[in-house]
Amino acid sequence: MSETQRPAPATPGPPSRGELLLYKAARAFAVGISRLYLPGRVVGRENLPATGAYLLAPVHRSYVDWLIVGRVTGRRRMRFIAKAEIWRSKIVGRILETLGVFPVNRSGADREALERCREVLAGGEPLVMFPEGTRRSGPLVSDLREGVAYLALRAGVPVVPIGIGGSEKAMPRGSAIPRPHRVEVVIGRPIWPPSTPPATGTAAGAEPAATAAGDRPVASEGASEPGEGADASEPASRRKTGRVSRRATKEFSEEIAAGMQAVFDEAQRRAGVKLP
Repeated sequence: MSETQRPAPATPGPPSRGELLLYKAARAFAVGISRLYLPGRVVGRENLPATGAYLLAPVHRSYVDWLIVGRVTGRRRMRFIAKAEIWRSKIVGRILETLGVFPVNRSGADREALERCREVLAGGEPLVMFPEGTRRSGPLVSDLREGVAYLALRAGVPVVPIGIGGSEKAMPRGSAIPRPHRVEVVIGRPIWPPSTPPATGTAAGAEPAATAAGDRPVASEGASEPGEGADASEPASRRKTGRVSRRATKEFSEEIAAGMQAVFDEAQRRAGVKLP
């Protein structure tokens, strides 16, 4: 069997107790080190669903963003995507799997990557995806890749926009080592796909859609991790299945972009970054 025909490693199943303990320990170490070098708060943890699968959609301005996203929650294991080439080292691959990372073959079709992401969501875990696809620069969120919107529509799960302010100042393009800078994180309210209303655990009166660009996201200053309370679980009958139209994907992606822009503006303001 050739390299291109060889199936990618299987997506790990539900984590064991040992894997969860190792994940929590590794996260605590990484987050602790990053906070010493890149101090800052996380605002809006009460917006995170307490149960069920959801997609985290952070802005992407620096290589340190994946580390900063790790601060968002320690109550649940978050899943990340990594290129399959890393799994050439079985030891490294196994460690990454234990920490919630799963492989995607970048030389394969997008359909394969999307299917692996759907498997993670079907397992009920949060999945981190950067809708901008690659590092961008500047204050505007635009031209999102539509994979996040498509996945949310297919799985019937909400998208939680994440604003990261100050990371581009800490490690801009061309930098090999980050420099100390305040980095703030703002978590927006879950954005539910059309025809998929929030579950009963969502706070009464809360809007399922993102705040519009330019509005301030609803977030509490002192929210702690135990305050995560929105319920992302949805009956299977409410989830969208089958084909998803390009128009629906495009419109939902634009809604996600507006939500990301709102929390990004707030995070930048909190980090002391001057906006145009």
